[in-house]
Amino acid sequence: MSPKWPEADEVSTRVSGVAGRLMGVVVILSIVFGFISSYSIIAPGYTGVIFNIWTGSLRTVNQGLIFRIPWITRVQSYPTALRTYTMVARSGEGSNAIDDALDLPTREGQHIRQDLSVTYNTSEDKAAQVFRSFRGADIWEIETTFIRRTIITVAQNAAGQMSLSEIISDKRGELQDHIQKTLVVELGHMGFQLDKVNLGASHLPPSIETQMQQKMGAQQQAQQAEYELQKQQTLAKAAVAKAQGEAQATLVRAKAESEANRMIQSSINSTLVQYKSIDKWNGALPQVTGGATPFIDLRSKGAP
Repeated sequence: MSPKWPEADEVSTRVSGVAGRLMGVVVILSIVFGFISSYSIIAPGYTGVIFNIWTGSLRTVNQGLIFRIPWITRVQSYPTALRTYTMVARSGEGSNAIDDALDLPTREGQHIRQDLSVTYNTSEDKAAQVFRSFRGADIWEIETTFIRRTIITVAQNAAGQMSLSEIISDKRGELQDHIQKTLVVELGHMGFQLDKVNLGASHLPPSIETQMQQKMGAQQQAQQAEYELQKQQTLAKAAVAKAQGEAQATLVRAKAESEANRMIQSSINSTLVQYKSIDKWNGALPQVTGGATPFIDLRSKGAP
């Protein structure tokens, strides 16, 4: 007994039913997708730019939920709150997950790696300019291309005019100021506003770091030797000053004693000598004579 196949009309009806149901699902999905696509959310701290593909017009909107026409208008958002792009050697701490420190050349032709961060944003009235400058690219793409390349170029040009010691010590502040002033102009051309540039840690190659440590050690030894020399000179000056003071004091004392002796000698006379002798005599005559009697001038005492 041969199998019974459905009739052609029945098959056609079934296919039409399935196709109808699929078409209904597609329509419903299209309506849902179109409804969802007609809204965009501008996050806090961002300004939205709405671009009309048909007319080429641009307009900016504030944060929140906005309406757009699917397939006709395009929405992009840019940060009006401060945003920081960081390039550091420590993996996982910068804008890139890998070692991303800047490679800076020096005037001597040496190279060091430098941590650096740039804080920037745009404004509501400049957001449309950013959109035009980068053809509607999002901020992450702009950072990894234009902003990154600009930072590297400006920093390398500025560092190449300085010596290694100036970059890591003497003129570090000047390097930071130079980079900041130049980036203000370069980012401003594209609609961005620079807030600040911050130089972080400097990473020297092992060979240069060893040389710097040896140089610093030699400088410290020289400073210690200079200190000891100044100390000895100060002590010697103090000893000389002390000796001069003592000599001066001795001279003053000698002069004073000499003057006192001169005054004493000039004041001595016979009357004073006799007075001193009488003052010390107890009035008794010597029991044994054989020499001169006491030197008393009895006539001066009223004797007849």
